[in-house]
Amino acid sequence: MLGICRGRRKFLAASLTVLFVPAITWIYLFAGSFEDGKPVSLSPLESQPHSPRYTASSQRERESLEVRMREVEEENRVLRKQLSLAQSRSPSHHRGNHSKTYSMEEGTGDSESLRAGIVAGNSSECGQQPAVEKCETIHVAIVCAGYNASRDVVTLVKSVLFHRRNPLHFHLIADAIAKQILATLFQTWMVPAVRIDFYDADELKSEVSWIPNKHYSGIYGLMKLVLTKTLPSNLERVIVLDTDITFATDIAELWAVFHKFKGQQVLGLVENQSDWYLGNLWKNHRPWPALGRGYNTGVILLLLDKLRKMKWEQMWRLTAERELMSMLSTSLADQDIFNAVIKQNPFLVYQLPCFWNVQLSDHTRSEQCYRDVSDLKVIHWNSPKKLRVKNKHVEFFRNLYLTFLEYDGNLLRRELFGCPSEADINSENLQKQLSELDEDDLCYEFRRERFTVHRTHLYFLHYEYEPASDNTDVTLVAQLSMDRLQMLEAICKHWEGPISLALYLSDAEAQQFLRYAQGSEVLMSRHNVGYHIVYKEGQFYPVNLLRNVAMKHISTPYMFLSDIDFLPMYGLYEYLRKSVIQLDLANTKKALIVPAFETLRYRLSFPKSKAELLSMLDMGTLFTFRYHVWTKGHAPTNFAKWRTATTPYRVEWEADFEPYVVVRKDCPEYDRRFVGFGWNKVAHIMELDAQEYEFTVLPNAYMIHMPHAPSFDITKFRSNKQYRICLKTLKEEFQQDMSRHYGFAALKYLTAENNS
Repeated sequence: MLGICRGRRKFLAASLTVLFVPAITWIYLFAGSFEDGKPVSLSPLESQPHSPRYTASSQRERESLEVRMREVEEENRVLRKQLSLAQSRSPSHHRGNHSKTYSMEEGTGDSESLRAGIVAGNSSECGQQPAVEKCETIHVAIVCAGYNASRDVVTLVKSVLFHRRNPLHFHLIADAIAKQILATLFQTWMVPAVRIDFYDADELKSEVSWIPNKHYSGIYGLMKLVLTKTLPSNLERVIVLDTDITFATDIAELWAVFHKFKGQQVLGLVENQSDWYLGNLWKNHRPWPALGRGYNTGVILLLLDKLRKMKWEQMWRLTAERELMSMLSTSLADQDIFNAVIKQNPFLVYQLPCFWNVQLSDHTRSEQCYRDVSDLKVIHWNSPKKLRVKNKHVEFFRNLYLTFLEYDGNLLRRELFGCPSEADINSENLQKQLSELDEDDLCYEFRRERFTVHRTHLYFLHYEYEPASDNTDVTLVAQLSMDRLQMLEAICKHWEGPISLALYLSDAEAQQFLRYAQGSEVLMSRHNVGYHIVYKEGQFYPVNLLRNVAMKHISTPYMFLSDIDFLPMYGLYEYLRKSVIQLDLANTKKALIVPAFETLRYRLSFPKSKAELLSMLDMGTLFTFRYHVWTKGHAPTNFAKWRTATTPYRVEWEADFEPYVVVRKDCPEYDRRFVGFGWNKVAHIMELDAQEYEFTVLPNAYMIHMPHAPSFDITKFRSNKQYRICLKTLKEEFQQDMSRHYGFAALKYLTAENNS
């Protein structure tokens, strides 16, 4: 910044030189034109040779003065030339400056006077600060639809939050999918001084569906045209962004540009940085009408109040109708229509410096927008190729994008000191609950984890589900961390039905998972798997929170509560659907038990039938699950009876019972106080029993646990005495809560525990 100011001081000195040298020259001439204290007239009439006062002496003086004048004029011409060169070389695009010289470099081929009119008033003084109050709210509008666009919005928002110093109000025009994803994300993100409002994009379809559009953004790519009608009538201005935008500066700098608008300027846009609208990209290329190169609508400053007064709705509709008569459809969605309107009404535009929208599309001229990293403000990945686009500096841009992509979003929960935040009931309740905990309690960290709000991104990948006509569908529910990722493909091969998975990952691990999934033919061929990312926070693995997230977001009436280390038998999905009907699960409170087995072999020839499994059991290739470590966990299943059973049979609850069950989707959630290893499933089965669920073992179903390295949590349990003490304390408190909630019937759990 200091270098810029020094450059501008040189610029000012040169300007003063140009102004003062002619002035001094004329003073000199005026003083020199006195004879004996009397002024010598320089009028044309009196300077003629036939004048009586015209002498040889005065003629010589006049000639010498004329020579001096020509010398001064030549010096002025040289100074002006140097000044012009210095101006064209200076970083005129710092801090929102936009000179005529810059305008012509980025020009659209129109006349200088027209271009000068568009960019009038874009310059600023050295050291001038953005005209944005400290706690002024900045409004941002984004159109978002679908699973992929929702992921892009998160990266965009991260880049904005990273640099911001002002409260933000995001206006999200979203379809039902994006709203579900982003509403949950922001609710669990809990970023101070950020407000989110949603507007139903599906309700706006009728406003733009009459416009044929060839752009990959589809109908949602036209919705920026109707923002004056969609956004609140009392909202005066808004920054509109595409989802493929990355900020490299404080968005307040862009918000400050609104103060530079003059006259009827209502749209702030950056010139298009490709030759698209010049119509010379290929033979017979016929773009929509535009002013020179046209403008890119990835970043728009909208003066909503003035646009409404100008009847913007009428203006763009009439233009679109007229142009569609010959163009038939849009190629670049809303951008074509914006440019057609501007072509007819150039006074509407305030041209933003091009660093506010550095466009990394094919055939781009974006390299002319920056000479240094500090010049960059906004990067726009506006090519269908996205990160694979060809650009001389694409590696730098890609690394900047990946920085925000993998940046820990929890670090963006920082307060804006000095700016009052709106009261958030959820945040206040959370603070109240945390304040009631005793920080000197040796189990404080365990208790605190129960109230930790983990940022959650639902449906991280594309999801499709067609409901079964017979209403018997079952979803497999499980949770995992990065070290169990290799199990996903095997489970998908064994279970063809819908799956709901909660993954506990960091931001960087989430991107590793995305790359892994996108590179897997097995996973990409399955669209009925819901991947829900719960972002890491704290020192414990929140196993029951993960289970609850996966349970909550199923689309079927029934769910199979499994674990990621188990492979279900081939055909289990169809077998469970038949069992649901046979055992009338819709009208009874039953928990159908799928018997669990395990192998110690990493390579297993998976049994294709019960008979084959029993044979492997007899040979010692398979074992009943945890028979040598935790017999009580599955002993009530009665494996001896299961060997010969041909019909479902009922078993009774016993202490420490933790089978894997199929239940209706309205069953109780898992208790969040249990984290890491120990009692997380036991407590859930106990609550099912307290609610009078009937446990029924399925005779022809089975699942097999695959071997893996011990988890970090079980290692802590085994090595840390305080961990075991706290788990015992939490268990006792849970049993007391059960007694208070379920009364006399729950006393058996205390008795059973004492006898075990």
